[in-house]
Amino acid sequence: MQPRFKERYEKELKKRMTEKFGYKNSHAVPRLDKIVINMGVGEAAQNKGLIEGAVKDLTLIAGQKPIVIKSRVANASFKLRKDMPIGVKVTLRRERMYEFLDRLVTITLPRVRDFRGINGKSFDGRGNYALGIKEQIVFPEIDYDKVDKVRGMDIVICTTAKTDEEAKELLRGFDLPFKN
Repeated sequence: MQPRFKERYEKELKKRMTEKFGYKNSHAVPRLDKIVINMGVGEAAQNKGLIEGAVKDLTLIAGQKPIVIKSRVANASFKLRKDMPIGVKVTLRRERMYEFLDRLVTITLPRVRDFRGINGKSFDGRGNYALGIKEQIVFPEIDYDKVDKVRGMDIVICTTAKTDEEAKELLRGFDLPFKN
């Protein structure tokens, strides 16, 4: 069965975007490319066990195993040596990407404390959108009692849009709650 956000894109959004921006070809209509979720674990330099907790949490959230990011250079002020684990990231594509976006919009963001919408200016100029979440416990997959440490994460939604305006319109079609 096809994810409902993918279905919405195929049935409604393509048509609406073509009418608004006047695309000549159906392949020119912007679409979601990938979603990258990144969780930095800087304290892992001192405590090796923290990276396993981050891997476990991100696996539950994303539905696939993340890769461990290692430091590229040594930095004495951070007590960091080359090739030490400092974070985890996962890249979601196709069905998993649509399922994650659906859960993010309908379940997770409304659970964020004092939530008034996401910043409409967090685009990079090439149609990609980035947002940060301060606590991983807002995701329903995470059991609060089993969390070793509260961590934040960055979520980057990559689209094939050429401009920020096109990307914002695409993400609005997926009900992302932008502030005015």
